[in-house]
Amino acid sequence: MVVSDHSPCTADLKLLDTGDFVAAWGGVASVQFGLSLFWTNAAQRNLTVRDLVNWMCVTTSDLCGMGHRKGSLQVGKDADLVIWDPDGSFTVTEDIIQHKNKVTPYLGKVLKGVVQRTLVRGNTVYHNGTFSSQPMGAILLKPITSAK
Repeated sequence: MVVSDHSPCTADLKLLDTGDFVAAWGGVASVQFGLSLFWTNAAQRNLTVRDLVNWMCVTTSDLCGMGHRKGSLQVGKDADLVIWDPDGSFTVTEDIIQHKNKVTPYLGKVLKGVVQRTLVRGNTVYHNGTFSSQPMGAILLKPITSAK
């Protein structure tokens, strides 16, 4: 299973001036590169797109208790998917980072797998550098039940 902890921060919270790794904020801007980071390394190890889907979609949605509506393309499930070029590549540069804080260890890295379009519940939310004008996601929390 592959999951991501997205928690970017400003450069000053990294404590670069002191080098105190233990006290520094641990997050980096990387969630937008998750697929490409994984695929770059997976392809070098002869893993397949099917492996990627299983580890990044199926098992992750099952862990979150969302396997009934996420993680695979089936009738009745949300149509969340990415259209990408697994053979395309790009270099991570600060100007392509979509996060407010541009702190990432991946600057200058060449990654394999270029996302061209992202759909959430069948609606395009990203297409070749352009994002939807309105948020289209939804909060998916399990209802809280009171103990009796």
